[in-house]
Amino acid sequence: MLAQVHSCAVIGLDGIIVAVEVDVASGIPAFSVVGLGDAAVQESRERVRSAVRNSGMSFPMRRITANLAPADLRKAGPAYDLPIALGLLIATDQLDADTRDAVFVGELGLDGTLRHTDGILPMAAVARAHGITTMYLPAEDAAEAALIEGLRIMPVHSLRELIEHLSGERTIRPYEGRIGFTPTLPTVSVDFADVRGQEHVKRALEVAAAGGHNLLMSGPPGSGKTMLARALHSILPPLSFAEALEVTKIYSVAGQLPRDTPLIRERPFCAPHHTISTAGLVGGGSRVRPGMISLAHRGILFLDELPEFGHRLEVLRQPLEDRIVTLSRAHGSITYPAAFMLIAAQNPCPCGWHGDPERTCTCSPLLVSRYQRRISGPLLDRIDIHVEAPRVNYDKLSNQLPAESSAVVRERVAAARQRQIERLRGHPRCHGNADLGPAEIRAFCTPDNAGQALLKAAVQRLNLSARSYHRVLRLARTIADLAGAEQVAAVHVAEAIQYRPRQGE
Repeated sequence: MLAQVHSCAVIGLDGIIVAVEVDVASGIPAFSVVGLGDAAVQESRERVRSAVRNSGMSFPMRRITANLAPADLRKAGPAYDLPIALGLLIATDQLDADTRDAVFVGELGLDGTLRHTDGILPMAAVARAHGITTMYLPAEDAAEAALIEGLRIMPVHSLRELIEHLSGERTIRPYEGRIGFTPTLPTVSVDFADVRGQEHVKRALEVAAAGGHNLLMSGPPGSGKTMLARALHSILPPLSFAEALEVTKIYSVAGQLPRDTPLIRERPFCAPHHTISTAGLVGGGSRVRPGMISLAHRGILFLDELPEFGHRLEVLRQPLEDRIVTLSRAHGSITYPAAFMLIAAQNPCPCGWHGDPERTCTCSPLLVSRYQRRISGPLLDRIDIHVEAPRVNYDKLSNQLPAESSAVVRERVAAARQRQIERLRGHPRCHGNADLGPAEIRAFCTPDNAGQALLKAAVQRLNLSARSYHRVLRLARTIADLAGAEQVAAVHVAEAIQYRPRQGE
């Protein structure tokens, strides 16, 4: 007898409906799972066998074939355990149930209990988009699925509980909790008021936060670069609900969504170590997962000791431009979002004291040159703001006068971003000034006459590339937004130009 149950697969960040067909026929006893499944899918045979028996049902000693359609789509993970077990019970007449308007996902334990499954949010979204009304899933994942409105969520604790529900012996109550959303301010680990000195760096961080620009800090060890990067997180505006759903979907697919946090409410702050692999940074692996740059989507990717990352940095070129990362494999391509702010820090040389007025650098000129060339020119050209973070002297460190807090700075940043949102209505591709394309730059970033004259002189003297020219204009637009100015003026262009590195640096 043949039975069919609906389930879901996740490709990239998108869910796809999968038809799980189970056929039970006479012949030599065997249990086969076909449909291009990975090792976890193939191992479902043993989990299903034990779960069915330990749930009080009989496992037939017949020829069983489970097909996951479409057959040309790669399937990964243990989410098909529950639909395979359910289809087996229906095909052997141990259960009479109408499953046409429902989708089933979940990993089975050997005792029949349902365990957490990754990627629930995109699965729920695709089920709703296909007109499916009900979703049966592990009980601990119900809150995550409930983020999708219009879908009846049925939290299941075990296979036995589901059998009794479908046979009418008992009723599983639909999940009724709905997560209310209110903008959440970031958890402050380092406040701007805690940072002594480095006023010009804090100003650069404010500009970066206001427009979503990339920033590179250079300075000796102990000058506060890491502390400043963590303080930046405290001045970013809260996530909107749409942004929170985007981030949550990424973490769900990556298997990094905390069990007690069905919705990510704060902007991510990701700080990978420089020994991270290329696949860990941009995504990939045998079972393709989002990398660190996608986990930092709508937040901050902080790369400390930037030159130590070496050649792996070159994979950031396309994501920094396009705000997405495309992973191409023999079986197809997967695209993940990567709209992150790159905040990087570096020492000027291996010993860290090159150019310091009080300490002597022990590195040879050749060693300094090699160290600085670890970061390619094209990558540096994609970083909007370059700023020096010199050593802080005693007078500034011991200063007890109150400094400006993150809350005050965050208000200015939020006001600047609101101006950008209002200006960019009708431009869905642009979320801020850092996303402006050539057409938007011409429309919104043209300086006044004095500003144009200053920019012309800067292009000639600093030998700016076309990319750098556009980045200066975007930066000037952000500085004008912080000042509440409608027109980009010479003073805004002048500040933007000072954040560009001089030729030869």
